[in-house]
Amino acid sequence: MTEVYATPHTTTARPGAGASSLGGRPILSVRQIEKVYGNRDSVTHAINDISFDVAPGEFVGIMGPSGSGKTTLLNCVATIDTVTSGHILVDGRDITTLRSRALAKFRRDDLGFIFQDSNLLDTLTGFENIALALTVKGDPSSSIKPRVQAIARTLGVEDVLNKYPYQMSGGQKQRIAAARAMVADPKLVLADEPTGA
Repeated sequence: MTEVYATPHTTTARPGAGASSLGGRPILSVRQIEKVYGNRDSVTHAINDISFDVAPGEFVGIMGPSGSGKTTLLNCVATIDTVTSGHILVDGRDITTLRSRALAKFRRDDLGFIFQDSNLLDTLTGFENIALALTVKGDPSSSIKPRVQAIARTLGVEDVLNKYPYQMSGGQKQRIAAARAMVADPKLVLADEPTGA
């Protein structure tokens, strides 16, 4: 299952509460998006007219068979891929119109992504993989160590912080990847099959 978690930055919400029940603006609003691959001779509709909202603090699971567009949807929300049509708003801002610096800032500050295969950097330790999100964001070095240790403690991976990915089990690697996605306190955490390992 693919998941979306909107961190409660702007409104306190209970899990499962929709934006309308909160009386506020959704943190994520997907509006009639489509993603088409190919050309006139061979067209594949990976996503066809999808719309939904995610409220601050809400968990949303997206289920479907293999090839149904779950990863494509997440990649569009994460701006890894672009939509063919429609709009995606994060905290009221249309991210489908972002370019260069604004796009990089959105990815750095507002988004956490947990890949299906963890995507850890093999040459970095668990600590360094998690800290990378804070370093890229420009956080002061004095605040990085306590934040990495706190998230590692929460996810139960304190004992592998000094290990490299090849020294970790699949579950440990995935929890390090989850820690990296969450340590910078993004507005959205997107997870592509996060429990696969």
